[in-house]
Amino acid sequence: MFHITILNYGVGNLHSISKAVSRCGVKVKVTKDAGEILSSRCVIFPGVGAFGAASRVLREVKSPLLEKLENGMPSLGICLGMQILCRESEEGSGAGLGFIPERVRRLNAPKIPHLGWTMVTPTRDRIFEGLETPAYFYFAHSYMVPESKNTIATARYGEVFSAAVKIRNTYGVQFHPEKSSDAGLKVIENFIRFAEEESR
Repeated sequence: MFHITILNYGVGNLHSISKAVSRCGVKVKVTKDAGEILSSRCVIFPGVGAFGAASRVLREVKSPLLEKLENGMPSLGICLGMQILCRESEEGSGAGLGFIPERVRRLNAPKIPHLGWTMVTPTRDRIFEGLETPAYFYFAHSYMVPESKNTIATARYGEVFSAAVKIRNTYGVQFHPEKSSDAGLKVIENFIRFAEEESR
């Protein structure tokens, strides 16, 4: 049976993400065991916490995990989880996985953190299929991934930033789909269907 592994690298919100994925009819495993992580067919990088602490926990699996991503393992990074996929961050020390070739920056906005519902402008990607336009998602962050050729959705809070990126079979979203009501659940459902197809 297809299941999704949620990486436990010392961040919060594991329960909310697990519950949202389970609602889509998929088995969920939350783990920090290196062997279980590296044997997974699909992983989610969750996202409430600090970049430096998360990067230290992932250090021992960094190289083999990066290889799995390069080879097309489906994955989804949520908020901090998307940022940890990047090279580095202005928030604390430690290197990210480096799969997304960007440096995470502090938001240039009058008030930090960015908390609340914000409009997201997506491109035509299957992860956004079935969403009403415009789509609103819940954000809770102080740092962001700059817009680039890998950006598939943008949002604005003080400045425009990447609300979602995609490289190979890896998605990253700055918003919290598990806190974004029906729109967020649809994104999770779309990702799961995509992951199931790619894992066959």
